[in-house]
Amino acid sequence: MSAPTGALVLEPTADGSMTLFSEDFGEWFHSRQGAYAEAYATYVEATDLARLAQAPNLTLLDVCYGLGYNTAAALDTILRVNPACQVRLVALELDPRVPRRAVESDLIGGWPAPVQACLQDLASTGQAQRPWLEATLLWGDARQRIQTVKALKFQADVIFFDPFSPPHCPELWTVEFLGQVAACLHPEGKLVTYSCAAAVRTAFRLAGLSIGPVNAAGRRWPGTLAQVSALGLAPLSQQEQEHLLTRAAVPYRDPTLSDSAAVIRQRRQQEQTASDLVPTSRWRKRWLPPHQKNPLAR
Repeated sequence: MSAPTGALVLEPTADGSMTLFSEDFGEWFHSRQGAYAEAYATYVEATDLARLAQAPNLTLLDVCYGLGYNTAAALDTILRVNPACQVRLVALELDPRVPRRAVESDLIGGWPAPVQACLQDLASTGQAQRPWLEATLLWGDARQRIQTVKALKFQADVIFFDPFSPPHCPELWTVEFLGQVAACLHPEGKLVTYSCAAAVRTAFRLAGLSIGPVNAAGRRWPGTLAQVSALGLAPLSQQEQEHLLTRAAVPYRDPTLSDSAAVIRQRRQQEQTASDLVPTSRWRKRWLPPHQKNPLAR
């Protein structure tokens, strides 16, 4: 996956915070309902980070760091509830322009000063060192960078998983890549993402994780919480369970962790065509009103 070169367009969101629109991926980096709100609700609150931060140590992995908002919300929460917590954070990001643009355009001005300073250091040097924090931002294709994280025997208490959507960035939603990410999750850790796509949830299960729904701020559909044990997870609804029995649940695959988005999409389409699973259109007719379209039901 080569570094994007398209324009990054500033966009306001409903809570007053700003986000960017990526011309390369054709998507916003955050929900238009509120970028800061999404960072707190979808990632920090969904993983119960405030409770986890009561521990002496906390390890975080932020996959697709972007503007740094998810990391910022996490650091803000930790500093408020337990300033003595020793935090180790690793973040992955393809496009170095994005966090630098966030700093240069003062998009991070809503965070507390100590958090802003950490984001500034990460954007400029890829490192943020504090008495309470050891943070590293790794640039490049996350499919390769996750190998570096694995080599460190990194075991995250919390993983924020926030790529662009599966149709627009299938490279980071494959069985193989999610398996690599899952290997970096502590046996008692939590991974959260905004996506409820059946293909994604199937891939998490193939990676050995249990899944449950969580609230995703600013979206009509839930996100997904994944962990090794099913203990404590909310159950999937009947609608969600049946979704996993349709052709929408055929996962993306990338055996060499190096294929292009086009190749990955084509491979999945071929597998869907040959699948004996129920057509997704049948599920859609059963569960969705005629006028409603679920963009993740593909």
